[in-house]
Amino acid sequence: MNPSPAFVVPDPVGAVLSRLPAYPGSLLLVTALNTVLGTQLPADVKQYLANKRLRIHVRDARLTFDFTCIGGRFVACQPQPETDLTVSASAQDFVRLARRQEDPDTLFFNRRLSMEGDTELGLVVKNALDALELPVLDVQRWAPQQVLARFAARRTPRQPAPPTGEKM
Repeated sequence: MNPSPAFVVPDPVGAVLSRLPAYPGSLLLVTALNTVLGTQLPADVKQYLANKRLRIHVRDARLTFDFTCIGGRFVACQPQPETDLTVSASAQDFVRLARRQEDPDTLFFNRRLSMEGDTELGLVVKNALDALELPVLDVQRWAPQQVLARFAARRTPRQPAPPTGEKM
């Protein structure tokens, strides 16, 4: 199977995205990370990540997301001048990583993924991602009809119990 052609966020779109405030994006990212990774990351990894300043940089979209891990949960941060670890790649490469269509080592050796900062922390993150249950991001699960069906299932009112007797 041939890989799909590379998608790159167009420069004008990246220019617009780079002007957006960073914190709301970081808040959305950590919400997704906590939802997807919250139950899968081992306690020792969460402990190792505690209070580390982490950054995801989406090169082509010119977006940067800063966050940390506190109490075993990812928490958004305002942009920081320095981080313990910065992971950079294109938007498409991050999606391909999440869908397990691409191996982090392959991306790294092809210079499409970079990790800057604490080398040991980078290895812990990479090994933790490699150990996750497949696939992390199942696009079909997030199709609008699937999301609406799950939402509707949670929102259906409970039927009242049938009456047990009549009042006089």
